[in-house]
Amino acid sequence: MKNAVAIYHVAFEDAGTVGPVLAERGVDLTYLQAGRDDLSPALDADLVLILGGPISVYEFERYPFLTDELKLIEAVVKKGTPVVGICLGAQALAAVLAARVYPGAEKELGWDQLTLTEEGKASPLGVLEGLHILNWHGDTFDLPSGATRLASTTITPNQPSHTAPTC
Repeated sequence: MKNAVAIYHVAFEDAGTVGPVLAERGVDLTYLQAGRDDLSPALDADLVLILGGPISVYEFERYPFLTDELKLIEAVVKKGTPVVGICLGAQALAAVLAARVYPGAEKELGWDQLTLTEEGKASPLGVLEGLHILNWHGDTFDLPSGATRLASTTITPNQPSHTAPTC
């Protein structure tokens, strides 16, 4: 059986619809809490999910655990393990991949329809075609070199909630 590790930042956040998909495929999913748990089991995972949270990846002074978390993500990426970043996780992955992460031009809060790129339509996100999703973020990032935008909205093309760069 393959295994996945999801690193979460707030107690109520889980892998959402990804969890059942992994279970259907026989992938065992383990959750680790950033800032509390030892994240080193992610180094041996077949897939790593970095989930969201109400902080920004550049707030090291307020959230010192981010330094160690980014080092771990970098090690996982260098090892060649597939990584999916969602929300804060996308910021973290973008930062590890040397992309700039910064406050967006405006906060995006509310429901909006996703615009999928051709790559997004062909990806697992394709099932979201035409759906309205909840956007709740203020940060954005430059698309890392080699990353592909899968979806966007009019306010924030590179959104932490769904542009999740993957490696």
